[in-house]
Amino acid sequence: MKHLQLNNKWVLVTGASSGLGQEMARQLAHLHKANLIIAARRADNLNQLKAELEKYAGIQVKVIVADLSIPEEADRVIAESIAGNNLYAAILNAGVTYFGRHTELAWDNFESILKTNVIGVVRMTNSLVKYFDEPGTEGGLMLVSSMAGFFPVPYQAAYSATKAFITAFGNALHNELTNPAFSITVFAPGGIATEMTDNSKFNELKGWLMPVSVAAKEGIHALITRKYSYVPGLLNRIGNVFMNFLPSKFIGGKMSKVYLKSLTKAQQ
Repeated sequence: MKHLQLNNKWVLVTGASSGLGQEMARQLAHLHKANLIIAARRADNLNQLKAELEKYAGIQVKVIVADLSIPEEADRVIAESIAGNNLYAAILNAGVTYFGRHTELAWDNFESILKTNVIGVVRMTNSLVKYFDEPGTEGGLMLVSSMAGFFPVPYQAAYSATKAFITAFGNALHNELTNPAFSITVFAPGGIATEMTDNSKFNELKGWLMPVSVAAKEGIHALITRKYSYVPGLLNRIGNVFMNFLPSKFIGGKMSKVYLKSLTKAQQ
């Protein structure tokens, strides 16, 4: 399968108002000369990014303000993105987390995590597969998961579970595709230095966080080269392989101590 060619092609990036999504949008425009459809809740951030990206010669940017925890809004993002029948690739990056004891997570907050990280992603993926796979349209789709989906992370139980779903869902669906010109990639980074992790709860973990520019570059590489499942960072990849040989209970116990230490220090 040939690599994706993004030059002058339209690429959708969700969760583009900050963090990984914002940085991927920047690199797609600057390094790959792609036209961008950027979607997220914060209109001000999206419009600032649009103004920044359109400084690159020839780049076009469309803004879609939407709350992807609302199924109808997720549907609208895809409908507007494919309306011109020229969407070439999509990066479903929007996601939210909760760092703390699961018993302290309010039910409405849990539902919001589930709707954003799972239901919205599945609804958008369903529509995109119909758009690309059934008519044989060339393109690529990348679902942003996490290494937390490979190994359950204590004190991020809900987030970890949603990412495990996305990993399994994306990998399974990849093998259902009938169009050889269309691919689904699951991108599973470890921790990234973004707005999501920029708070005191993560202070003891920040030495593990990957710079967002590096994660974005590797994510775009995974999309372009149509990886099946991709973990960025050599040490992360080595660790991912190594941990498969260890009992999951042992890994969870070690992670629990590290995460609880960081959480406890933040609460002091």
